[in-house]
Amino acid sequence: MTILRLALSELKRMTGGILPKLTIVAMVMVPLLYGAVYLYANWDPYGNLDQLQAAVVVQDEGAVTKDGKELRVGEEVAQTLIKDHKFDWQLVATPEEANNGVKDGEFAFALIIPKDFSTNLASPENFDSATQAMMSVTTNDANNYLLTSIVDKVATQVHASVAQQVGEQTANSLLTGYGTIHAQLVKAADGAQQLADGAATLDTGVGTLKGGTSDLLTGAEQLAAGQKDLVAGTKQLQAGASALNTGLGQLETKTATLPDDTQQLSDGAAAVSGGNAALNSKVQGAIGSAEKLDDAVNTAINNKLDSLVTDGTLTQEQASTIRTRLETAATSPAISDLKNQLSASAEDVQKLATGAAAVADGAKKLAGATPALTTAIEQAHAGAGELSTGAGTLADGQLTALDGAEALAAGAKKLDTGAGDLKSGSSKLSSGANELAKQLRSGSGSVPNPNDKDKENAAGVIADPIRIDSVSQAQAANYGSGLAPFFLVLALWIGAFMLVQVMRPLTVRALASNAPSWKIAIGGWLPFAAVATAQALLLYAVVHFGLGLEPSHPWLTLGLLMLASLAFTALIQGIVALLGTPGKFVVLILLVLQLVSSGGTFPWQTTPEPLHIMHQVLPMGHVVEGMRHLIYGSEIAALVPIVLGLLGYMVLGFVMAWAAVHQKKTWTLKTLMPEMEA
Repeated sequence: MTILRLALSELKRMTGGILPKLTIVAMVMVPLLYGAVYLYANWDPYGNLDQLQAAVVVQDEGAVTKDGKELRVGEEVAQTLIKDHKFDWQLVATPEEANNGVKDGEFAFALIIPKDFSTNLASPENFDSATQAMMSVTTNDANNYLLTSIVDKVATQVHASVAQQVGEQTANSLLTGYGTIHAQLVKAADGAQQLADGAATLDTGVGTLKGGTSDLLTGAEQLAAGQKDLVAGTKQLQAGASALNTGLGQLETKTATLPDDTQQLSDGAAAVSGGNAALNSKVQGAIGSAEKLDDAVNTAINNKLDSLVTDGTLTQEQASTIRTRLETAATSPAISDLKNQLSASAEDVQKLATGAAAVADGAKKLAGATPALTTAIEQAHAGAGELSTGAGTLADGQLTALDGAEALAAGAKKLDTGAGDLKSGSSKLSSGANELAKQLRSGSGSVPNPNDKDKENAAGVIADPIRIDSVSQAQAANYGSGLAPFFLVLALWIGAFMLVQVMRPLTVRALASNAPSWKIAIGGWLPFAAVATAQALLLYAVVHFGLGLEPSHPWLTLGLLMLASLAFTALIQGIVALLGTPGKFVVLILLVLQLVSSGGTFPWQTTPEPLHIMHQVLPMGHVVEGMRHLIYGSEIAALVPIVLGLLGYMVLGFVMAWAAVHQKKTWTLKTLMPEMEA
């Protein structure tokens, strides 16, 4: 008996009448009823929230900001909610009406915006009175338990939206304040710069003043020193004037006979002048006589020599020799000195005569001027007396002036010291004013001065500083697509489980035959595989074409579903074949364990630690993971171990079915009369 004949025989038995055929059809539709209908019901629940009526109560009385802008955030929130139409929002007049509507089930929930909503939102403008704005949400779990979670999410979104809007307004006001501060700092910096310029001018002026006070101090000190010298000089003047007065008195006494004496001097000088004139005349005559004598002697000699030559006493040569010698003797130094002395004496006599005449003339003039001189001496004596008296008075005044000059020097020193301190202070003032202007200008540069566009942008960033750019490597299209991997796989397991309720895991006729155990085991599985394949095909067709599931890898998705169906049926058929009716209970337990450990809704890592082992050992969780990769378009390399695992489960099912065949080929009384009918 071949494997195919065993399978066809079992299928023929199962389709021998109308009811068995309907049963097969029903078994094929079990995964469809569970998986497709459940997914249909939960395909996009969030997309139908607009069918839920929700009440919104606006009691907000509004507020006015510091810049005069009117805020009515409560009305804006309500209008935004109604416009977005996430829910079927209904404006209700009072909180009581809204709360009663929630209690009666008319409204799914109620959102109440209080009177001070805008006022509290604007309160951060005043740091000492900032108050949080509150909204209240009324829910009732009697309407729906999960609705509370949905409303909490909506309330959070409303809160975030309002917080961002108000944050932008507050940040805008803050940035406007920064602009004002910046402008004021710029003005302050300009004023500080003017102060610095004035301080610099003051410092320059004080420097000039310091130079003047230094000069004044130097001049005052010089004045005091000069005054001291002047005092000493006046004392000397006083002493000199006194001595002059005394001397002039003595001179006056001594010059009393001066006119007579000068007259005598004049008369004597005149006599001397006359004598000198006579002497000069005689000397000039002597010189003339000497010259005449010399000429006469020269003539006589020459004549004598000529006569001696003539008479032959002397030769001409001898006469020439004698003449030469006489000329030489006449020009000898002694004769020359004598002549010179005589000429010099004549000149001296001439000078003496001239000087004597001048002396005589001067003596005559002196004699004429002497009376006036004596008179002048008398007057000078009188003036010297007055000078001595005035010098005493001047000395006393100079002592007083010296005291004033010393006081002036001391005051000038204090003034110079004060001017030095003032110069130091003005330098510090100038330096400090410059530093103040520098720091104010630097500070004004540090304070933002945004324009309207920058304020709008910065306000948005301050109000909502974090923007999350979501990058999804694999993303489900909607809620139903997110649940599809889990419920499709679960439906296949349930479909396989339902098959063992109406189909025999092993054919009794085959067990009674001589066919090999492995053929009987595979032949018993093939009917399950055929029906499970039909289940997978029908389920995928309805979910894909009916509900609109669009897998990224449609053929691989279908292939994995069919492989999972074959593996599930092989495993379940083997368990039930080996254990009998208790095996169905084991399959049910495995279903429960896989429901909680496969990570169908929440990640399997969030389950208790013992369930982690179940997730690793049992097949459903791995198939769910593979379906997610294929439906959402993630990396498909992870499918290799999953496929190998499913093939392993198939082999495990075949091994258990082979063991069951091997065991049941031996007929016992228990085989003929089992404790429980399958």
